[in-house]
Amino acid sequence: MQQLAGGASFERGEIYAAEGRVRSLVMHGDALTAAVRGSKDYAVRLAVKDDALAHACSCPVGADGGFCKHCVATALAWLGANQGAASGESGAAAVVKLDDVRPFLLKQDKATLASWLLEAAERDERLRERLLREAARATGKGVNFAAYRRSIDRATETGGFVHYREAHDFTAGIWEAVEPLRELLREGHAAAVIALAEHGLSRVGKALLEMDDSDGGMSPILDDLQQLHLEACRAARPDPEELAARLFDWEINGEWDVFHGGAQTYADVLGEKGLAVYRARAEAEWRSLPALGPGRREDYSSRRFRVTGMMEALARTSGDLEALVAVKARDLSLPYHFLTIAELYRDAKQADAALDWAERGVKAFPDNLDPRLLEFLADEYHRRRRHDDALALVWRLFEARPDLEGYQRLKQHAERADAWAHWRERALTLLRRNAEPASSRTRDRFRRWAAPPDRSTLVSIFLWEKNADAAWQEAQAGGCTRELWLRLADAREKTHPADTLPIHLREAEALIAQKSNGAYEQAVRQLQKVKSLHLGLGQSDEWDATIARLRTAHKPKRNFIALAARL
Repeated sequence: MQQLAGGASFERGEIYAAEGRVRSLVMHGDALTAAVRGSKDYAVRLAVKDDALAHACSCPVGADGGFCKHCVATALAWLGANQGAASGESGAAAVVKLDDVRPFLLKQDKATLASWLLEAAERDERLRERLLREAARATGKGVNFAAYRRSIDRATETGGFVHYREAHDFTAGIWEAVEPLRELLREGHAAAVIALAEHGLSRVGKALLEMDDSDGGMSPILDDLQQLHLEACRAARPDPEELAARLFDWEINGEWDVFHGGAQTYADVLGEKGLAVYRARAEAEWRSLPALGPGRREDYSSRRFRVTGMMEALARTSGDLEALVAVKARDLSLPYHFLTIAELYRDAKQADAALDWAERGVKAFPDNLDPRLLEFLADEYHRRRRHDDALALVWRLFEARPDLEGYQRLKQHAERADAWAHWRERALTLLRRNAEPASSRTRDRFRRWAAPPDRSTLVSIFLWEKNADAAWQEAQAGGCTRELWLRLADAREKTHPADTLPIHLREAEALIAQKSNGAYEQAVRQLQKVKSLHLGLGQSDEWDATIARLRTAHKPKRNFIALAARL
């Protein structure tokens, strides 16, 4: 437990446990829960899962997944209570389990239980809301839908702003207010659920503007409410024209993409009348948007995105391919947009149209090589046995981005033409030329701002080809990145252990220079390799000299010296 928490958290947890800050310590099944008093009360849950200790706490450290001081205090309080009870300590008692409480509750009369519940509801807002909803359902005067609405209102009230550490509890409260709507739907109140779901979506959307939802806990609530709304509409069959107008307003003006693609999702509910209303309003917005051709500035406005989504949904609903292409062709400001149209025609088995759109895209953007578009067009050329045209495209891309990924792409396409030997040699020649010092190449006015060339790309390629000797020669000739040096060391450790010694030692010294405990830990692991290699080579004296030199050089770094003592 001390290793899991870390020294400082463990010490604080010991103090909290000793001060009696752990309250409401309860076992339920295999889980231990408690409330721990800190700057506020924090809820802690501990359980053994898959032979590991699962833990959760509502404090900021716990919210980030850390084993915090509150978890330490809870565990120590549980151990102390059970050990004290087992040893017969005066006043000590083992932790009571909730399973033990059930028989006790079953012996109480209804009036006593009702009294306890009401007392608890006065302190617990969620319990209070649940009791109010259930009471409203049991009045015999029909369902009080206003109680459900008020429950949603109270659950989504932010009080100004919900901090990250409070977000989990806040979203849990909203779930408790939203989940009862499903029961209403099952009981046949679909029309009311439509209104309540829309109200919930509005309230949740507003709350999202007033909270830190970094963990994304609110998104599933939005999704669930939209699904619930759809199910309720299918059950209630509201006026299609009124529903279409509401869906359109939500999609064009709302936040968080609520009801995005509504025409397609609700097509069976809207029918011809509803879709006609939706289409008329969407087309009016669509006519106000200018067409964007190649070279035009991209328009990333949310309104354009939403209206485009509406028009695409309408086209997909009608099953009209040309209508969908016409929508997409309204914005050809990026090479990728040509690709999406080409893919539509390919999927529709219209290969000539697909090829035409891909070629138009490449021609429209001669200096903006989108790998996805070029790959698509190259595949089309291969399929038509135009291998030279395909490889010319892929080579253009490799020249622009001569890296391992480009090399792998070139190999894939060259092998389809049974021409890899030729293109491999051409690629390696280009890479070696690029790795030459600037003085031996044509200079340009930007060269002096670039990082000095090395052989990293060549090293990574030869390692990928499992040619460790060639990779080593390139690194020796022109250098490479730290990460690649370490990969080279791993590749040569068995066959050339002496070559790897300076690599591990250099890495260890670079890590020590970072002056952090984490880096010191990594440095010691590197030095352990250095020691093993020296001893394996029969060089114990060299190892003794190396570790002595490091201890002298880094004597002021006490944490490193302490960790190095294990060596």
